Amino acid sequence: MTPRRNTRTPSAVEVDLAPVMAASRLITAAVVQSLSAVNRSVTVPQLRVLVMLATHGRLHLTAVATGLGVNASNASRTCDQLVAAGLVDKQVDPHDRRRASLALTQRGRSLVADVMAHRERLLAAVVAEMPPAGQRRLVAALQEFTLAATAMAAEDAPAGLEGDLAIWAT
Repeated sequence: MTPRRNTRTPSAVEVDLAPVMAASRLITAAVVQSLSAVNRSVTVPQLRVLVMLATHGRLHLTAVATGLGVNASNASRTCDQLVAAGLVDKQVDPHDRRRASLALTQRGRSLVADVMAHRERLLAAVVAEMPPAGQRRLVAALQEFTLAATAMAAEDAPAGLEGDLAIWAT
């Protein structure tokens, strides 16, 4: 099912977004708390790199920079810190030393798995507090929300929102 594009501007939303913003803050808190509980030395941007590598496998540094929305030198510094921590393996192309590819080490894969498992437990505990009918409505609404966010990557996204929000979900 392809979501129908909403051609209205974001300010024309006809619902109170306060509950969405409150849920967003709670989910962000679950992300940060999960990372903190598993490893206090990894930053949220570093976790983003780890999740990108876990999702996509070996990536070139330019792809990491694009995924983070930063320049190559910032991405390189972030990745070098992850290499030094033993979470990422960096391979330099022998034919072009300017090109480097990155992949998770076993330790990096374990860290991502542990963070995601902790996050899932936190969110599951919250959802478990809801009545079953509310749980089903929540899941259905979040599926629609995810489809809408993915659709925003299209060229006809509202002005100022052309970026692919869904890429940050990887």
